[in-house]
Amino acid sequence: MFFVGIDIAKNTHEATIIDDHGNTFVKPFKFKNSVVGFEKLLVSLNNLSPTVTDFEFCMEATGHYWLNLYTKLVESGYSVHVINPVQSDALRGLYIRQTKNDAKDAFIIAELIRFGRYSETTLADGNLISLRELTRQRFYLVDCVSDAKRKVISFIDKIFPEYQTLFSDTFGVTSLELLSNYTSPDVIAELDIKLFSNFLKSVSHGRFGLTKAKEIQSVAKNTFGSFLFADSAALAIRQFIRQIQLLEEQISELDAYIAEKLSMFDTQLTTIIGVGNTLAAVFVAEVGDINRFDAPDKLAAFAGIDPSVKQSGEFNGTRCRMSKRGSPYLRRAFWLAAIAGIKSNTALRALYDKKRSQGKAHAVAVSVVMRKLCNIVYAVMKSGQPYHMDLPD
Repeated sequence: MFFVGIDIAKNTHEATIIDDHGNTFVKPFKFKNSVVGFEKLLVSLNNLSPTVTDFEFCMEATGHYWLNLYTKLVESGYSVHVINPVQSDALRGLYIRQTKNDAKDAFIIAELIRFGRYSETTLADGNLISLRELTRQRFYLVDCVSDAKRKVISFIDKIFPEYQTLFSDTFGVTSLELLSNYTSPDVIAELDIKLFSNFLKSVSHGRFGLTKAKEIQSVAKNTFGSFLFADSAALAIRQFIRQIQLLEEQISELDAYIAEKLSMFDTQLTTIIGVGNTLAAVFVAEVGDINRFDAPDKLAAFAGIDPSVKQSGEFNGTRCRMSKRGSPYLRRAFWLAAIAGIKSNTALRALYDKKRSQGKAHAVAVSVVMRKLCNIVYAVMKSGQPYHMDLPD
């Protein structure tokens, strides 16, 4: 039996081939992440044996760069194992010489399957991969919106620092319309009050009128903001607002696709209070097959919400923190679900309040709720039954 370890990269992979005793049969070699590169790999394999069952491959799930090679190998009939990079990191630490290069990494990956000391990453079908891409894209767009909003606030602080006191939500409909049409305070200060009043009444659907117009204009006339680059700042604000509006349209479009894809899966996750279609889709996409986790603790570790405590010999650390070593997308979903659950789920709110009353910080209390939600999500996915308050802790 030959064990082939492949160190994955964007353009060029590196392969090492060893036997049952760990002996290297051919010099580690590089091959392109392309059809030509794959054919080069096959030639090297055929020189050792023409039988596909004589080989076992192992590679790390590095970004998305492994997917094409994995697909080609499986289509060719080879046995391929995909592992989490954390596992090869652990084995690398056993070697005295702490060197790191592509050839050494490929050898360590091959050693992992030779020893059989690995847990395989469960690969998803097409619908699951599609759902995962959609939910991760949504996280990206949401982050883009947040970044654009921070930039808008930064520019407003420079030219009209009092503006944020005028509306409860700077990015509400009325405020965005005002910033899009009359961005700088000097322009607002010179507006005809009747025209301004009618404008506010129209964009707010009657909520604001003359009183609000006078308040905004008075604040604009007495602003402490800088006028040195008001025109360029105003332009930047308008551009970022258009970006925000476009991004939010794209998020709405994604939500429709996510809901459609989620309907292909038989899941009861949306019965959990605080978990809607979007978060349910993230749980389904990132967890995959729940049966690969034999306990909620394993799911918590996969999400990186398990405790990380330092202990050595007689030393026991007293500070316990979230490990954050697992899936950042799954961890973020648990955090969002916890925040929503604290607001709408009486049981989770009671747990949060209990921890706060014990003197725990907000973040610590939320992390406890996240861990509780992990148990709930695990139970619902494992049983396939709707959420009930009496699900196990």
